[in-house]
Amino acid sequence: RTPAVKASDKIDVGSNITDGNTLVSAGGSFTLGFFSPPGLPTTKRFLAIWFSFSPDAVYWVANRDRPLSDTSGVLVMTTSGTLVLFDGSHNEIWSSGSTSSPPTGARLLETGNFVLQGQNNGTALWQAFDHPCNTLLPGMKMGKNLWSGAEWYLSSWSSATDPSPGSYRYITEPGGGTPENVLWFGNNTKKYRTGPWNGERFDGVPEMASYASNFTYQLTVSQSEVTYGYTAKPGAPYSQIRVSEGGVVQRLVWDGNSREWNSFLKEPRDDCDDYGKCGPFGLCDRNAASTSLCSCFRGFVPASPDEWSLREYSGGCRRNVSLDCGNQSRSSSTDGFQVVGTVKLPDTQNASVDMGISLDECRVRCLANCSCVAYAAADITGGGGGSGCITWTNSFVDLRFIEGGQDFYLRLPKSELGGKKKKKFPVTIVAVVLSVAALLITSLAFIIWCKRRGRVTSSPADNPSANSNNGSPSAGHLSIIDYKILKEATQDFSPSNIIGQGHFATVYKCVLPEEESTRIGITAGEYVAVKKLDQTTFVNSYKRELQVMSRLRHVNLLRLLAFCEDEISDTQGDQENLRAEINWERRLEIITSIAEGVFYLHLASGEKVIHRDLKPSNVLLDHDWTPKIADFGMAKQVVPDPTVPSTRALVSIGYSAPECGKAVIITHKADLYSFGVVLLEIISGQENGHNHGLIHPARDFWDNGNAMKLLDRRVPPPEDELKPRLERCIQIGLLCVQELPEQRPDILKVLHMLKCPCFPLDKPMKPTLGGIDGETQEIHTDEGETSNAIQAQSAQPI
Repeated sequence: RTPAVKASDKIDVGSNITDGNTLVSAGGSFTLGFFSPPGLPTTKRFLAIWFSFSPDAVYWVANRDRPLSDTSGVLVMTTSGTLVLFDGSHNEIWSSGSTSSPPTGARLLETGNFVLQGQNNGTALWQAFDHPCNTLLPGMKMGKNLWSGAEWYLSSWSSATDPSPGSYRYITEPGGGTPENVLWFGNNTKKYRTGPWNGERFDGVPEMASYASNFTYQLTVSQSEVTYGYTAKPGAPYSQIRVSEGGVVQRLVWDGNSREWNSFLKEPRDDCDDYGKCGPFGLCDRNAASTSLCSCFRGFVPASPDEWSLREYSGGCRRNVSLDCGNQSRSSSTDGFQVVGTVKLPDTQNASVDMGISLDECRVRCLANCSCVAYAAADITGGGGGSGCITWTNSFVDLRFIEGGQDFYLRLPKSELGGKKKKKFPVTIVAVVLSVAALLITSLAFIIWCKRRGRVTSSPADNPSANSNNGSPSAGHLSIIDYKILKEATQDFSPSNIIGQGHFATVYKCVLPEEESTRIGITAGEYVAVKKLDQTTFVNSYKRELQVMSRLRHVNLLRLLAFCEDEISDTQGDQENLRAEINWERRLEIITSIAEGVFYLHLASGEKVIHRDLKPSNVLLDHDWTPKIADFGMAKQVVPDPTVPSTRALVSIGYSAPECGKAVIITHKADLYSFGVVLLEIISGQENGHNHGLIHPARDFWDNGNAMKLLDRRVPPPEDELKPRLERCIQIGLLCVQELPEQRPDILKVLHMLKCPCFPLDKPMKPTLGGIDGETQEIHTDEGETSNAIQAQSAQPI
C-alpha cells in the first residue's frame, strides 16, 4: 500500500488521501478532504476544500456532479503526476488531467488554492482556482480566454444539499469593450449585470468603494483574455463572493468574534436590478414617487400602454417625437442630449467603445451618426465628466438609477429639450415628496418623507454648456412650481403645517392639487415638504444646496423635486414628540444608515462632498424608517487645492466640530464629529448643547463602565443581546467626537466598526473642550442619576 497522508499541506507523487484524512494549508486556514452536504447521508461523499474555521463554507468541489456512494473514496497522486479520485471499486470518479511536465506533488496553499507544482520553483501545472465552483476567493478570476474560448465562471449549486452545477452562472464578459459581470439563468437568460467597468469599479456596484481598503480589484483586458478578480491586502479579513442556488451573488466577510459570515453586498439588490426590467429606452427607479418603477423619458411613451397598466414593462418605450437628424444634413442637426444623472449605464454588449477620445469628442461622434441614440464616458478616473466614449445605436436596455452612478447622455430632438432660455435662479422654495405617517422626536427633529423621481438635465445640441450658467442649475434639473399653489396648499404657510426649521429656512407639509401632483410626477394625495427661505442673505447657501443635491442620489440622502421663485416670509413652529416609538434595534439601524449616507457623500458619490451641517434636524425618515440626509445649504465640495482655508462658515452650536468657524482647512473629519454627536443624541435622547454637555457625561459613563446609563430612559430597556452593540455604538460615537480631526476615524472605518463586531476599537481620548456660556439642563439616566449638559441653541453665522 502507498503511505497515507495525514494533516499535512502536501500530497507527494505516489501518495493518497483516504476518506477521514485531510490536507491542511500551512497557516491552518483551509482544509481539503471528504464531506457530505448537510442533511445528506454519508453515502453521498464529495472531495472538497473548505475554510477550516467554517467547515460549512465549502468553496471548491472536485466531483460536484458525480458523488461517491460511500466512504471508500481515495484521492491518489499517480506516478505520472495526475490527481485521480477513485471509488471503492477503483472506478475513476474525477481527474485533474495530464500536465505538460511531471509535477513534484500537490499542495494546498494558504491562499486556498490546490496546485500541482512543477519542477521549476513550484510553478503551478494545474490549479483548483482555474476550475471555480460557486465561490470566488482572492486570487481567483472570472472571464474568458479570447484565443481558446475557455471560460472561468461561478456556477451555483443545484440546491443547498447538492453541489452539482445549478441554474445560475456568473461570469465577466467583454461587453462592447467595457467588461462587466453578468449573472445568467440557464444558457440564454440574462438575469443581472453589474454595469460596465469605469476605471475604478463596476458602475452599478458603488459598494465596491466601501471595501477598497481591504481588497485590490484586478481587471485584465488583453488580446488573450478578459478577466476580473481581486486580491486581499495585508490584514484584510477572509472573504468570498458566492453565487447561491437561488441566484443571489453575495460578498461575504468573516467575523472572527461572532464566528459568522457577514454579507456586505447582495446582487440583484432590488427589482430594478432585474435585467431589462423596463425594456428598451425605459428607466427604472426604485425610489420613484409613483407606484411604477418604470418610466419613459420626455419624447417617449410606453410601447404597450395596456401592458404597462398591468405593470408589465418589458416592452419598454418608443419615441413619439422623431429625431431631427434624418430630416437635414448632419452638420446642421438640431438634436441635443438630455443628461440623466446617477445611473447604471445600459447593457454595452452591442455598444461601441473608444478609449482614446474625450467626452466632448464622443458627443460630436454620436451627433454625427443618425443611429446613435446615447453616449457616456468610458472612464471616470480622470475626474471631471470622465473620458473615453461609449455609444449606443438604435436602442438601449437595462438603464436604472443607482447610488453613485454615472451621467448618461440621451439624444432627443430640439423640441424635447429645455432650450437655451436661462432661468432666474430659485431663491425661495424647494419641494420634496413627503409621505406622512408620523412626525418624530422633538429633540432629534426627524421628519418622515417619501421617495421621488431622479433628476434629469438637458442641453441643446449647439450649446453643450447651456446648463452651466455660472454653476447654477437650470430649470431642466427640477420642475418649476407656482408659488401661489404652494401658498394655498400650506394654508398661507400656516405654523400648524411646520415640520422643521433650519439655519435659514422653514419646512412645511402639504398636499398639492391632483393635477399639479400628476404634472411633477407624484401620486395624487401624497404629502409634499416645502422648504421656504427665511433670510434672503442666505441666497448663496441656498443656491449651493440645490447645486449639490441635484448631483447626488443615495437611499440615505434626501432628493429634490421642484422649486419656485417668489418672495417669502419668516415663520416658526413646533414638532410632535414621538421618540419612544423608535426602539433600540431601529435606532441602531438608523445610525448605520446615516453613516452609509455620509460615506456616499465623502467617498462613493465621486463628488467628495463635506456636508458641514450634519445634525438630527437635517435627517429625515421615510415610511419604513430609512433616514435621508437633507439640507445641503452649507455643503462644500472638496477642490483640487484643499490648502485654502474656509473664510466664512455657519456653525451649528453643539454639532459643529471645534475647528469649524476658524480660518483653517475644513476636512471630512468635521462631518465625523457631527455624526458622533448625532449618534450620541440618538442613543441618549438628549441634546449636546453649547458646552458639549452630552459628550462629557457620555465619556464619564463609558470610563466608569456604566455606558448603558446613557440610554434614553423613555424607551424600554434593550434586550440583553443588544446591550453589547449599544455599548460599542457609544464608544464609536466618542471616537468621532474627539477634539482633533486627526484623532477621529474616517467614515469608512466607522462603517466597518458599526457593521463588524470583530473590528477593533481604539480608546477615545478624553474631551478637553472648554465651556461656552449657555443654559444648563440635566441628562437623566435609568437609575435616576443626572449629569449637566447645555441646551442646544439655534445656529448663528460667524
